[in-house]
Amino acid sequence: MKSKSTILAVTAALLISSTGTALAEGSWSDFLSLSRKKEVAPITDATYNEECGSCHFAYQPGLLPEQSWRKLMAADALSDHFGENAELPEDTRTKLLNLLVAGSAEKSAYKRSKKIMASLKDGDAPLRIIETPYIKRKHHDIPENLIKGPKVKSLSFCDKCHTEAAKGNFDDDTVDVPGHGRWTW
Repeated sequence: MKSKSTILAVTAALLISSTGTALAEGSWSDFLSLSRKKEVAPITDATYNEECGSCHFAYQPGLLPEQSWRKLMAADALSDHFGENAELPEDTRTKLLNLLVAGSAEKSAYKRSKKIMASLKDGDAPLRIIETPYIKRKHHDIPENLIKGPKVKSLSFCDKCHTEAAKGNFDDDTVDVPGHGRWTW
């Protein structure tokens, strides 16, 4: 009986020490759930959705590493955010930066975020999600005319084809390319 409790205590300690990432993003109920975190963590922060999502798709933090978010959300970088002035009040900028860093790909327990990180070399900090090797590889066989056509325009518009992108679901089964239909790999 004593060995059984020792095994349980050791198992609990191992789980606690190896799940810091998972717990940073979720809760114990997430950890103990049998459902797998396949995609990327959805973002539900109203300020983020309002400030960033009013101009473009509100990209989930788990789609880029921390250093990318730090570069993108630097005060001087927001004054020329891909050709647009996206400056924010300092308290809002700091709040959103902290949100993005906390959920960045390397801190995420979600499978797709881990794949994004695995595709990057140490120190890589792409400024565009479509620059990550994983995302490039996932889209490499889609004809350019479908991507750059008037209904999609660019891979930057995730939600044009990924019908559940706002929920953090980029699964192939949810892809519907405007003007083409379902896309199967």
